[in-house]
Amino acid sequence: MNGETMRLDRRMQVEIWSDVVCPWCYIGKRRFEAALEEFQGKHPDVEIDVAYRAFQLDPNAPAESEPVIKAYEKKFGGPEAAAEIIERVTSEAAGEGLAFRMDIAQRANTQSAHRLLVLAEQQGVQAKLKERLMEAYFTEGEAIGDVDVLLRLASDVGLDEETARAWLAGSGGRREVLEHLEFAGAAGISSVPTFVFDRKAGVPGAQPAEVFVDVLEQMLAQNED
Repeated sequence: MNGETMRLDRRMQVEIWSDVVCPWCYIGKRRFEAALEEFQGKHPDVEIDVAYRAFQLDPNAPAESEPVIKAYEKKFGGPEAAAEIIERVTSEAAGEGLAFRMDIAQRANTQSAHRLLVLAEQQGVQAKLKERLMEAYFTEGEAIGDVDVLLRLASDVGLDEETARAWLAGSGGRREVLEHLEFAGAAGISSVPTFVFDRKAGVPGAQPAEVFVDVLEQMLAQNED
């Protein structure tokens, strides 16, 4: 019994609410990954399950893509403000080894991408698809609101294209995405990324890696009390 309890105590779930077109979500992803590597180097016996949950920065965005620069100009009040924000996030991303190409990024509705991430979680490749979607959006100028583009990216990480096509053509993932959005609303998650640890503690924002390490250490200590 003690052995079973210990095994359960040495497991942790981290759920990350984010959007695939959110620059801080990609930056935060890299910082969290660095923290996870450091933490598990000290605690190799702790199993951490990471899952990505849906959040839409603009749920009313059309499926058709538009240059992200135009979207930012409309959202933030003109070309000057948009350029300032793009310069800032591009610089922050570079510090994490990410080469943002916001000049070619195409903004679109992300609901289908989130639905596909639900399928990817069921198939055990969610982390790979999340990375591929963000890479495609931020560095390759891919139109991730386009179903054919999504299917190609899904295929890149090992999802069966016909299975993914049927999933998006039907209702696959709609219920789960709605549940993620409803949880975010109930939990007061209004900006992303937000990292939720064992549904007990939440950390908003693309925090430095050391902040995530501290939270992981605190959660482990609480679980072992």
